Amino acid sequence: MPHKIGRYRVTGRLGSGAFATVWLAEDEALKSFVAIKVLADNWAYHADIRARFGEEARIMRRADSSRLVRVLDIGELPDGRPYFVMTYAAGGTLAERLAGGPMLIPRALRTAADIARSVAVLHGIGVLHRDLKPSNVLFDRVADEERVLVADLGLAKAIAHASGFTVVAGTPGYMAPEQARPGGGLDVRADVYAIGALTYHMLTGRAPGTGESEHPGFVPSRPASRPSKLRPGIPARVDEAVLRALHRDPHRRWASALDFAEALEKTVGTAGAQDQVRIHRWRRRARRALTVAVSIAAAAFGLSGSAGPAGAGAPGWVRVGDASGSLSIAVPAGWAGQLKDAGWNPATIRLAAGRAPGLLVGPDLTSWPDPASGVPGVFAGASRTLGTGQAAAALPAHDGCTPHPARPVAVAGLTGWVRKWAGCDGTSISFNEVLLTATDNGYGVYIQIKQVDQVDRTDQVLDSLRVKDSLAQEN
Repeated sequence: MPHKIGRYRVTGRLGSGAFATVWLAEDEALKSFVAIKVLADNWAYHADIRARFGEEARIMRRADSSRLVRVLDIGELPDGRPYFVMTYAAGGTLAERLAGGPMLIPRALRTAADIARSVAVLHGIGVLHRDLKPSNVLFDRVADEERVLVADLGLAKAIAHASGFTVVAGTPGYMAPEQARPGGGLDVRADVYAIGALTYHMLTGRAPGTGESEHPGFVPSRPASRPSKLRPGIPARVDEAVLRALHRDPHRRWASALDFAEALEKTVGTAGAQDQVRIHRWRRRARRALTVAVSIAAAAFGLSGSAGPAGAGAPGWVRVGDASGSLSIAVPAGWAGQLKDAGWNPATIRLAAGRAPGLLVGPDLTSWPDPASGVPGVFAGASRTLGTGQAAAALPAHDGCTPHPARPVAVAGLTGWVRKWAGCDGTSISFNEVLLTATDNGYGVYIQIKQVDQVDRTDQVLDSLRVKDSLAQEN
């Protein structure tokens, strides 16, 4: 792994493909993370590949849309390889979200409509994407709102030249039939087909024609089954909209990505009413179960001490600490109704057993462990084992929530990762699991933040963490 690329400090690898590797890096001047795409060394001196790499950056810069990954900078490594610096989408990829199965129907439809509107931006500047697939759809959060971004324009081409394509390009399962025929002639409806395939995958858990073949020129040999056949409960209007996008004859598809987006948006309300029944059933089951596998219960931590008030209900934030004075953290005043501060047993997450500093704060600690309850709160606990890396922590799976990729974080002299699970079964409930270590003095801190609205306060909570120097000797 390179230490630096240009002026950016590299912190990890985000992904790699046949032609390039994407690195996560920190812009130390602006205190933000970026993604840097570097052309692979075995392709750096192929003029056509290098030209395509540069063209990708130019298209992204020309589009300059909040619906697409933006290019922020370009450069060249000392060995001659070009790179460009892009928006870092902390919410991960659609491929990662689909790894857990199909999405809730309204969410799938809204995401598909957002993808279609993003692709319409490209069409508006005269460009076809040609390689829409789950790994090329990213998620980011801007002003407390999740945003869909379309990425990877490595195969994008000008629509004006679409009739002259002579090489098959695309991804099996998502490419239109005409893309499998060199010189077949393409227009915006090739991308409409791909958006339809993505929608089908989000609704059913698999791409159209999955299992038939995976060779480069493959497209399904027969029309796709109605999504409702694979997933009962999908409304007929959704079936019709998606199958129209997937029609083998491009003239029978939606005429544009915008037309498809509008059709999808009209179906969201109908699907939402049906999915609410499932959400209510999940909430009832969750209230009965109260399992540690979904949310860490206060009792499972072995937290003791009275659940007394943590602070006044005045506006703003309230700082709370554990009984030993080793840890403290600030939370919104509305969360600070009750506090358990007498420590925890790290064995709860498969670390070395014993007593260690820890605290749990929330407005109602009796209801907080219920994953479906609308009760926010924060747990923070120290562990020497975590800090020395003697054991791997076993964190909750948060079934029914959408996992986001881990992101790096540095607070209170500690470094580590934040992993988020959001939209738990269609609700606004989310969980952030945080592991922090300090290798120089051998302790770590585990934090869980449960939030119940659309405002993400994770960074504010973490920035407030205070750890006393004596902690290393006390746990």
